[in-house]
Amino acid sequence: MAEKYDLIIKGGSVFTPSGLVDCDVGVKGTWITDLGKLDAGRGKEVFDAAGLTVLPGVIDTQVHFREPGFEYKEDLETGTAAAALGGVTAIFEMPNTQPNTTTIRTLENKLARARNRAWTDFAFFAGATNENVEDVEHIERQPGCAGIKVFMGSSTGDLLVKDDAVLLEVLRHGHRRVAIHAEDEDRLRERFDLVRGGADVSMHPMWRDEETAMRATERILELARQAHRRIHVLHVSTANELPLLAANKDIATVEATPQHLTLSAPDCYERFGTMAQMNPPIREARHLDALWEAVRLGIVDVVGSDHAPHTREEKDRTYPNSPSGMPGVQTLLPLLLDHLHFGRLSLPRLVDLTSAGPQRIYDIACKGRIAVGYDADFSVVDLNAKREITAKWLAAKCGWSPFEGRIVTGWPMATIVRGNIVMRDGQLLDRARGEPVRFQDTL
Repeated sequence: MAEKYDLIIKGGSVFTPSGLVDCDVGVKGTWITDLGKLDAGRGKEVFDAAGLTVLPGVIDTQVHFREPGFEYKEDLETGTAAAALGGVTAIFEMPNTQPNTTTIRTLENKLARARNRAWTDFAFFAGATNENVEDVEHIERQPGCAGIKVFMGSSTGDLLVKDDAVLLEVLRHGHRRVAIHAEDEDRLRERFDLVRGGADVSMHPMWRDEETAMRATERILELARQAHRRIHVLHVSTANELPLLAANKDIATVEATPQHLTLSAPDCYERFGTMAQMNPPIREARHLDALWEAVRLGIVDVVGSDHAPHTREEKDRTYPNSPSGMPGVQTLLPLLLDHLHFGRLSLPRLVDLTSAGPQRIYDIACKGRIAVGYDADFSVVDLNAKREITAKWLAAKCGWSPFEGRIVTGWPMATIVRGNIVMRDGQLLDRARGEPVRFQDTL
Protein backbone atom coordinates (compact mmCIF):
# COMPACT_ATOMS: atom_id res chain seq x y z
CA MET A 1 0.00 0.00 0.00
CA ALA A 2 1.45 3.33 -1.03
CA GLU A 3 2.35 5.84 1.64
CA LYS A 4 -0.17 8.64 1.92
CA TYR A 5 1.15 10.58 4.89
CA ASP A 6 4.58 11.91 5.83
CA LEU A 7 3.59 11.65 9.50
CA ILE A 8 0.80 9.93 11.38
CA ILE A 9 0.20 10.81 15.02
CA LYS A 10 -1.33 7.56 16.20
CA GLY A 11 -3.53 6.69 19.16
CA GLY A 12 -3.64 9.98 21.01
CA SER A 13 -6.47 12.01 22.47
CA VAL A 14 -6.60 14.95 20.07
CA PHE A 15 -8.02 18.39 20.84
CA THR A 16 -9.95 19.24 17.65
CA PRO A 17 -12.51 21.99 16.95
CA SER A 18 -15.09 19.40 18.05
CA GLY A 19 -13.36 18.93 21.40
CA LEU A 20 -11.21 16.09 22.68
CA VAL A 21 -11.42 13.14 20.27
CA ASP A 22 -9.63 9.79 20.24
CA CYS A 23 -8.30 9.79 16.68
CA ASP A 24 -5.20 9.79 14.52
CA VAL A 25 -3.80 12.82 12.71
CA GLY A 26 -2.43 12.61 9.18
CA VAL A 27 0.20 15.07 7.98
CA LYS A 28 1.45 15.58 4.44
CA GLY A 29 4.33 18.00 4.09
CA THR A 30 3.67 20.78 6.59
CA TRP A 31 -0.14 20.50 6.64
CA ILE A 32 -2.77 18.54 8.49
CA THR A 33 -4.57 16.50 5.84
CA ASP A 34 -6.69 14.00 7.79
CA LEU A 35 -8.28 13.24 11.14
CA GLY A 36 -9.72 9.82 11.92
CA LYS A 37 -8.75 6.17 12.10
CA LEU A 38 -5.64 5.91 9.93
CA ASP A 39 -3.63 2.89 8.82
CA ALA A 40 -0.15 3.19 10.33
CA GLY A 41 1.25 1.43 7.26
CA ARG A 42 0.40 4.46 5.18
CA GLY A 43 2.67 6.78 7.15
CA LYS A 44 6.31 7.43 6.29
CA GLU A 45 6.76 8.18 10.00
CA VAL A 46 4.44 7.22 12.85
CA PHE A 47 4.39 8.95 16.23
CA ASP A 48 2.91 6.75 18.94
CA ALA A 49 0.75 9.07 21.04
CA ALA A 50 -1.00 6.38 23.08
CA GLY A 51 -1.78 7.74 26.54
CA LEU A 52 -0.92 11.30 25.46
CA THR A 53 -2.97 14.37 24.66
CA VAL A 54 -2.32 16.17 21.37
CA LEU A 55 -2.95 19.91 21.65
CA PRO A 56 -2.77 22.62 18.99
CA GLY A 57 0.73 24.07 18.97
CA VAL A 58 1.28 26.53 21.81
CA ILE A 59 2.06 30.08 20.62
CA ASP A 60 3.93 32.32 23.06
CA THR A 61 3.15 35.85 21.91
CA GLN A 62 5.55 37.69 24.23
CA VAL A 63 9.22 36.79 24.56
CA HIS A 64 12.46 38.76 24.76
CA PHE A 65 15.29 36.74 23.20
CA ARG A 66 17.83 39.60 23.41
CA GLU A 67 19.41 39.18 19.95
CA PRO A 68 21.04 41.30 18.63
CA GLY A 69 23.00 43.15 21.28
CA PHE A 70 22.53 41.12 24.44
CA GLU A 71 23.32 37.58 23.32
CA TYR A 72 25.11 36.87 26.59
CA LYS A 73 21.63 36.77 28.21
CA GLU A 74 19.84 34.86 25.43
CA ASP A 75 19.81 34.49 21.65
CA LEU A 76 17.36 33.29 19.04
CA GLU A 77 18.78 29.78 18.99
CA THR A 78 18.82 29.18 22.74
CA GLY A 79 15.51 30.97 23.30
CA THR A 80 13.68 28.92 20.69
CA ALA A 81 15.36 25.76 21.97
CA ALA A 82 13.90 26.53 25.40
CA ALA A 83 10.54 27.15 23.76
CA ALA A 84 10.58 23.82 21.91
CA LEU A 85 11.62 21.92 25.04
CA GLY A 86 8.65 23.50 26.80
CA GLY A 87 6.16 22.46 24.13
CA VAL A 88 5.94 25.83 22.37
CA THR A 89 5.72 25.78 18.56
CA ALA A 90 5.87 29.51 17.73
CA ILE A 91 7.06 32.70 19.42
CA PHE A 92 6.59 36.46 18.96
CA GLU A 93 9.73 38.34 19.97
CA MET A 94 9.88 41.88 21.32
CA PRO A 95 11.79 44.89 19.90
CA ASN A 96 13.96 45.97 22.85
CA THR A 97 17.23 44.62 21.49
CA GLN A 98 20.32 46.56 20.41
CA PRO A 99 19.66 48.08 18.00
CA ASN A 100 15.96 48.32 18.76
CA THR A 101 13.66 46.83 16.13
CA THR A 102 12.16 50.07 14.83
CA THR A 103 12.74 49.94 11.06
CA ILE A 104 12.19 47.54 8.19
CA ARG A 105 15.96 47.03 8.06
CA THR A 106 16.27 46.01 11.72
CA LEU A 107 13.22 43.74 11.34
CA GLU A 108 14.77 42.04 8.30
CA ASN A 109 18.02 41.61 10.23
CA LYS A 110 16.20 39.64 12.94
CA LEU A 111 14.41 37.49 10.37
CA ALA A 112 17.74 36.67 8.73
CA ARG A 113 19.31 35.80 12.08
CA ALA A 114 16.45 33.42 12.91
CA ARG A 115 16.64 31.38 9.70
CA ASN A 116 18.26 27.98 10.20
CA ARG A 117 18.73 28.75 13.91
CA ALA A 118 15.19 28.95 15.33
CA TRP A 119 13.72 25.69 16.61
CA THR A 120 10.20 27.10 16.48
CA ASP A 121 8.33 29.36 14.09
CA PHE A 122 8.80 33.05 14.83
CA ALA A 123 7.61 36.61 14.30
CA PHE A 124 9.01 39.90 15.52
CA PHE A 125 7.36 43.02 16.89
CA ALA A 126 8.54 46.44 15.78
CA GLY A 127 8.73 49.13 18.44
CA ALA A 128 7.04 52.51 18.16
CA THR A 129 9.16 55.56 19.00
CA ASN A 130 8.74 59.31 18.90
CA GLU A 131 10.66 59.30 15.61
CA ASN A 132 9.09 56.49 13.55
CA VAL A 133 5.38 57.36 13.92
CA GLU A 134 4.77 57.73 10.20
CA ASP A 135 6.70 54.55 9.37
CA VAL A 136 4.94 52.06 11.66
CA GLU A 137 2.10 51.36 9.25
CA HIS A 138 4.63 50.25 6.62
CA ILE A 139 6.71 48.21 9.07
CA GLU A 140 3.71 46.30 10.45
CA ARG A 141 2.85 44.98 6.99
CA GLN A 142 6.24 43.35 6.41
CA PRO A 143 6.43 39.53 6.31
CA GLY A 144 7.32 38.14 9.73
CA CYS A 145 6.18 41.22 11.65
CA ALA A 146 3.83 40.41 14.54
CA GLY A 147 2.73 44.05 14.78
CA ILE A 148 3.69 47.21 16.66
CA LYS A 149 4.69 47.30 20.33
CA VAL A 150 4.29 50.42 22.46
CA PHE A 151 6.10 50.92 25.77
CA MET A 152 4.26 53.56 27.81
CA GLY A 153 6.59 53.08 30.79
CA SER A 154 10.39 53.03 31.20
CA SER A 155 12.10 50.79 28.70
CA THR A 156 15.29 50.28 26.71
CA GLY A 157 16.83 53.05 24.60
CA ASP A 158 14.28 55.18 22.77
CA LEU A 159 11.45 52.65 23.06
CA LEU A 160 9.32 54.92 25.21
CA VAL A 161 6.23 56.71 23.98
CA LYS A 162 4.72 58.46 26.99
CA ASP A 163 2.90 61.51 25.61
CA ASP A 164 -0.72 61.21 24.57
CA ALA A 165 -0.27 63.22 21.37
CA VAL A 166 2.41 60.86 20.07
CA LEU A 167 0.56 57.78 21.28
CA LEU A 168 -2.51 58.91 19.37
CA GLU A 169 -0.48 59.41 16.20
CA VAL A 170 1.03 55.93 16.54
CA LEU A 171 -2.45 54.45 16.88
CA ARG A 172 -3.69 56.43 13.87
CA HIS A 173 -0.94 55.04 11.61
CA GLY A 174 -1.74 51.49 10.63
CA HIS A 175 -4.51 48.99 11.22
CA ARG A 176 -3.18 45.86 12.94
CA ARG A 177 -3.62 45.28 16.67
CA VAL A 178 -1.03 47.15 18.78
CA ALA A 179 0.60 45.49 21.79
CA ILE A 180 0.79 47.77 24.84
CA HIS A 181 2.99 47.85 27.93
CA ALA A 182 0.73 49.98 30.10
CA GLU A 183 2.57 51.75 32.93
CA ASP A 184 2.39 55.51 33.38
CA GLU A 185 5.88 56.99 32.99
CA ASP A 186 5.16 60.26 34.78
CA ARG A 187 3.92 58.42 37.87
CA LEU A 188 6.95 56.10 37.79
CA ARG A 189 9.23 59.13 37.84
CA GLU A 190 7.24 60.81 40.58
CA ARG A 191 7.44 57.75 42.83
CA PHE A 192 11.04 56.71 42.18
CA ASP A 193 12.16 58.43 45.40
CA LEU A 194 10.54 55.51 47.25
CA VAL A 195 13.41 53.26 46.14
CA ARG A 196 16.12 55.70 45.05
CA GLY A 197 19.46 54.87 46.68
CA GLY A 198 18.47 51.29 47.47
CA ALA A 199 15.53 49.44 48.95
CA ASP A 200 14.23 45.96 49.58
CA VAL A 201 12.87 44.39 46.39
CA SER A 202 9.49 43.98 48.12
CA MET A 203 9.12 47.73 47.44
CA HIS A 204 8.89 47.03 43.71
CA PRO A 205 5.06 46.80 43.64
CA MET A 206 4.88 49.90 45.84
CA TRP A 207 7.01 52.00 43.50
CA ARG A 208 5.25 50.64 40.38
CA ASP A 209 1.90 50.66 42.15
CA GLU A 210 -1.61 49.79 40.99
CA GLU A 211 -2.34 53.38 40.04
CA THR A 212 0.68 53.38 37.70
CA ALA A 213 -0.89 50.57 35.71
CA MET A 214 -4.46 51.87 35.96
CA ARG A 215 -3.62 55.36 34.71
CA ALA A 216 -1.82 54.01 31.65
CA THR A 217 -4.60 51.55 30.82
CA GLU A 218 -7.27 54.24 31.13
CA ARG A 219 -5.27 56.55 28.86
CA ILE A 220 -4.54 53.99 26.15
CA LEU A 221 -8.15 52.82 26.03
CA GLU A 222 -9.36 56.38 25.51
CA LEU A 223 -6.74 56.99 22.81
CA ALA A 224 -7.48 53.68 21.08
CA ARG A 225 -11.14 54.60 20.90
CA GLN A 226 -10.31 58.01 19.42
CA ALA A 227 -8.08 56.35 16.81
CA HIS A 228 -10.50 53.45 16.16
CA ARG A 229 -7.55 51.09 16.72
CA ARG A 230 -7.51 47.65 18.33
CA ILE A 231 -5.03 47.14 21.16
CA HIS A 232 -3.72 44.21 23.20
CA VAL A 233 -2.80 45.09 26.79
CA LEU A 234 0.11 42.95 27.92
CA HIS A 235 0.84 41.36 31.31
CA VAL A 236 -2.15 42.85 33.13
CA SER A 237 -1.37 42.74 36.85
CA THR A 238 -4.08 44.53 38.83
CA ALA A 239 -7.62 43.72 39.88
CA ASN A 240 -8.69 47.30 39.08
CA GLU A 241 -7.80 47.12 35.38
CA LEU A 242 -9.89 44.03 34.67
CA PRO A 243 -13.42 45.51 34.86
CA LEU A 244 -12.25 48.44 32.74
CA LEU A 245 -10.79 46.12 30.11
CA ALA A 246 -13.92 43.96 30.22
CA ALA A 247 -15.99 47.03 29.40
CA ASN A 248 -13.84 47.73 26.33
CA LYS A 249 -13.59 44.30 24.71
CA ASP A 250 -14.62 45.72 21.34
CA ILE A 251 -11.18 47.34 21.04
CA ALA A 252 -9.01 45.71 23.72
CA THR A 253 -7.77 42.19 24.36
CA VAL A 254 -5.94 41.08 27.49
CA GLU A 255 -2.80 39.09 28.27
CA ALA A 256 -1.85 37.53 31.60
CA THR A 257 1.46 35.84 32.40
CA PRO A 258 2.11 32.54 34.19
CA GLN A 259 4.06 34.51 36.80
CA HIS A 260 1.10 36.72 37.70
CA LEU A 261 -1.12 33.63 37.77
CA THR A 262 1.24 31.62 40.00
CA LEU A 263 3.16 33.93 42.35
CA SER A 264 2.03 36.60 44.79
CA ALA A 265 3.60 39.22 47.06
CA PRO A 266 5.08 39.41 49.60
CA ASP A 267 5.90 35.69 49.53
CA CYS A 268 7.56 35.75 46.09
CA TYR A 269 9.99 38.50 47.12
CA GLU A 270 10.82 36.75 50.40
CA ARG A 271 11.52 33.45 48.58
CA PHE A 272 13.11 34.62 45.35
CA GLY A 273 14.31 38.17 45.95
CA THR A 274 15.10 40.02 42.72
CA MET A 275 14.44 36.87 40.67
CA ALA A 276 10.75 37.71 41.17
CA GLN A 277 11.23 41.31 39.99
CA MET A 278 9.42 42.10 36.74
CA ASN A 279 7.43 44.94 35.17
CA PRO A 280 4.60 45.33 35.94
CA PRO A 281 5.23 43.77 39.34
CA ILE A 282 3.87 40.63 40.89
CA ARG A 283 1.36 41.88 43.46
CA GLU A 284 -0.65 40.71 46.46
CA ALA A 285 -2.83 37.60 46.40
CA ARG A 286 -6.04 39.57 45.77
CA HIS A 287 -4.67 40.52 42.33
CA LEU A 288 -3.77 36.91 41.58
CA ASP A 289 -7.28 35.86 42.57
CA ALA A 290 -8.78 38.57 40.35
CA LEU A 291 -6.72 37.38 37.38
CA TRP A 292 -7.97 33.82 37.84
CA GLU A 293 -11.54 35.11 38.01
CA ALA A 294 -10.86 37.02 34.79
CA VAL A 295 -9.61 33.78 33.22
CA ARG A 296 -12.84 32.08 34.29
CA LEU A 297 -14.98 34.89 32.94
CA GLY A 298 -13.16 35.01 29.61
CA ILE A 299 -11.74 38.50 30.11
CA VAL A 300 -8.18 37.20 29.69
CA ASP A 301 -7.63 36.31 26.04
CA VAL A 302 -4.13 34.88 26.05
CA VAL A 303 -1.28 33.82 28.33
CA GLY A 304 2.19 34.93 27.26
CA SER A 305 5.38 34.17 29.15
CA ASP A 306 7.08 37.60 28.93
CA HIS A 307 10.32 35.58 28.86
CA ALA A 308 12.90 38.23 29.80
CA PRO A 309 16.16 36.66 30.99
CA HIS A 310 19.06 38.33 32.78
CA THR A 311 22.21 36.77 34.21
CA ARG A 312 22.37 35.81 37.87
CA GLU A 313 25.11 38.42 38.32
CA GLU A 314 22.77 41.13 37.02
CA LYS A 315 19.85 39.93 39.14
CA ASP A 316 22.05 39.83 42.24
CA ARG A 317 22.59 43.59 42.13
CA THR A 318 21.05 45.65 44.91
CA TYR A 319 17.51 46.75 44.13
CA PRO A 320 16.56 48.94 42.24
CA ASN A 321 19.76 48.54 40.22
CA SER A 322 18.76 44.95 39.50
CA PRO A 323 17.01 44.54 36.12
CA SER A 324 13.38 43.48 35.85
CA GLY A 325 12.40 40.29 34.08
CA MET A 326 12.60 36.52 34.36
CA PRO A 327 12.79 33.58 31.97
CA GLY A 328 9.51 31.80 31.27
CA VAL A 329 9.03 30.45 27.74
CA GLN A 330 10.05 26.92 28.75
CA THR A 331 7.87 26.82 31.87
CA LEU A 332 4.72 28.42 30.40
CA LEU A 333 3.02 25.17 29.40
CA PRO A 334 4.13 23.06 32.41
CA LEU A 335 2.78 25.70 34.80
CA LEU A 336 -0.54 25.92 32.97
CA LEU A 337 -0.83 22.12 32.86
CA ASP A 338 -0.26 22.09 36.61
CA HIS A 339 -3.01 24.67 37.11
CA LEU A 340 -5.21 22.48 34.90
CA HIS A 341 -4.47 19.50 37.15
CA PHE A 342 -5.55 21.45 40.22
CA GLY A 343 -8.77 22.59 38.57
CA ARG A 344 -7.96 26.26 38.08
CA LEU A 345 -8.79 26.07 34.38
CA SER A 346 -10.24 23.58 31.93
CA LEU A 347 -8.46 21.99 28.98
CA PRO A 348 -10.55 23.98 26.44
CA ARG A 349 -9.64 27.17 28.31
CA LEU A 350 -5.94 26.25 28.29
CA VAL A 351 -6.09 25.70 24.53
CA ASP A 352 -7.90 28.98 24.03
CA LEU A 353 -5.30 30.89 26.05
CA THR A 354 -2.30 29.35 24.29
CA SER A 355 -3.28 28.71 20.67
CA ALA A 356 -6.78 29.74 19.59
CA GLY A 357 -6.53 33.03 21.50
CA PRO A 358 -3.22 34.10 19.95
CA GLN A 359 -4.52 33.17 16.48
CA ARG A 360 -7.67 35.21 16.98
CA ILE A 361 -5.94 38.27 18.43
CA TYR A 362 -3.19 38.54 15.83
CA ASP A 363 -4.98 37.08 12.77
CA ILE A 364 -2.40 34.32 12.40
CA ALA A 365 -2.76 32.30 9.22
CA CYS A 366 -3.25 28.51 9.52
CA LYS A 367 -2.27 28.08 13.15
CA GLY A 368 -4.17 27.76 16.43
CA ARG A 369 -6.26 24.63 15.82
CA ILE A 370 -5.96 21.01 14.78
CA ALA A 371 -7.98 20.97 11.57
CA VAL A 372 -7.44 19.93 7.97
CA GLY A 373 -5.60 22.65 6.03
CA TYR A 374 -3.84 24.08 9.09
CA ASP A 375 -0.12 23.94 9.90
CA ALA A 376 0.83 20.62 11.49
CA ASP A 377 1.80 22.22 14.81
CA PHE A 378 1.25 20.11 17.92
CA SER A 379 2.13 20.29 21.60
CA VAL A 380 1.94 16.67 22.77
CA VAL A 381 1.53 16.41 26.53
CA ASP A 382 1.12 13.86 29.27
CA LEU A 383 -1.54 15.28 31.55
CA ASN A 384 -0.61 12.91 34.37
CA ALA A 385 3.18 13.06 34.29
CA LYS A 386 4.68 14.48 37.45
CA ARG A 387 7.99 16.25 36.87
CA GLU A 388 10.34 18.63 38.64
CA ILE A 389 11.48 21.80 36.91
CA THR A 390 15.25 21.51 37.18
CA ALA A 391 18.23 23.63 36.17
CA LYS A 392 19.46 20.73 34.03
CA TRP A 393 16.25 20.80 31.98
CA LEU A 394 16.27 24.58 31.45
CA ALA A 395 17.83 25.69 28.16
CA ALA A 396 17.81 29.49 28.61
CA LYS A 397 21.31 30.98 28.71
CA CYS A 398 20.68 32.68 32.05
CA GLY A 399 20.47 29.23 33.66
CA TRP A 400 17.87 29.97 36.33
CA SER A 401 14.14 30.16 36.96
CA PRO A 402 12.11 31.13 40.03
CA PHE A 403 10.19 27.91 39.35
CA GLU A 404 13.28 25.70 39.67
CA GLY A 405 12.51 22.89 42.13
CA ARG A 406 8.76 23.17 41.60
CA ILE A 407 7.00 19.85 40.98
CA VAL A 408 4.22 20.06 38.41
CA THR A 409 1.65 17.61 37.08
CA GLY A 410 1.41 17.70 33.29
CA TRP A 411 4.42 17.80 30.99
CA PRO A 412 5.28 18.44 27.31
CA MET A 413 6.43 15.17 25.75
CA ALA A 414 6.87 16.31 22.14
CA THR A 415 6.84 19.47 20.06
CA ILE A 416 5.92 19.19 16.39
CA VAL A 417 6.35 22.24 14.13
CA ARG A 418 4.80 22.07 10.65
CA GLY A 419 5.10 18.28 10.67
CA ASN A 420 8.67 18.20 11.99
CA ILE A 421 9.24 16.53 15.36
CA VAL A 422 11.66 19.02 16.92
CA MET A 423 11.46 17.77 20.52
CA ARG A 424 10.68 14.37 21.96
CA ASP A 425 11.09 13.14 25.53
CA GLY A 426 13.13 16.17 26.54
CA GLN A 427 15.56 16.04 23.62
CA LEU A 428 15.84 18.34 20.61
CA LEU A 429 15.87 16.39 17.37
CA ASP A 430 17.36 16.87 13.90
CA ARG A 431 17.97 20.59 13.27
CA ALA A 432 16.35 24.00 13.68
CA ARG A 433 13.62 24.39 11.04
CA GLY A 434 11.66 27.45 12.19
CA GLU A 435 10.00 29.71 9.62
CA PRO A 436 8.32 33.13 9.86
CA VAL A 437 4.73 33.06 11.08
CA ARG A 438 2.26 34.25 8.45
CA PHE A 439 -0.59 36.67 9.16
CA GLN A 440 -3.91 36.83 7.37
CA ASP A 441 -3.87 40.60 6.92
CA THR A 442 -0.37 40.71 5.39
CA LEU A 443 -0.61 37.80 2.95
